Amino acid sequence: MIVRNCSGGIVFSGDKVLLVCNDKHEWGFPKGAVKGTADLSLSDFARERVHIETNVEARVIAPCGKTNYEFYSISRRKPVHNNISWFVMEAKSDACEAFPESGTIDCKFVGVGQALDDITYSQDKSLLMMAYQKYRESIKD
Repeated sequence: MIVRNCSGGIVFSGDKVLLVCNDKHEWGFPKGAVKGTADLSLSDFARERVHIETNVEARVIAPCGKTNYEFYSISRRKPVHNNISWFVMEAKSDACEAFPESGTIDCKFVGVGQALDDITYSQDKSLLMMAYQKYRESIKD
């Protein structure tokens, strides 16, 4: 089994959250595998990944826990286990642009209620609720 450390961001702009769609038409959040030679912190990597996939400039507000999942990689002919560190982020604008070469075929900022309907996996829906609470607390200050 291949074990990969990953990092990603749950990006808010006002009361909207950024969603990305991959080539399997699954909606979730921007994330990527951290390469062993990366000199970036997990939060910096997540911020960079958000930008690469969506052209969104975001600032990190707080860590938001970890998730993990497994899948079978047909190309590698092995199971893959992803450990993902998540960060709550904020963008000044809700403009975004998908970059298919990064694995993102579509992206959008939507209200949290709509996001809960659109997100493919229940684990990501739970993550959104926790991130939204942290985001709301951060903007009260």
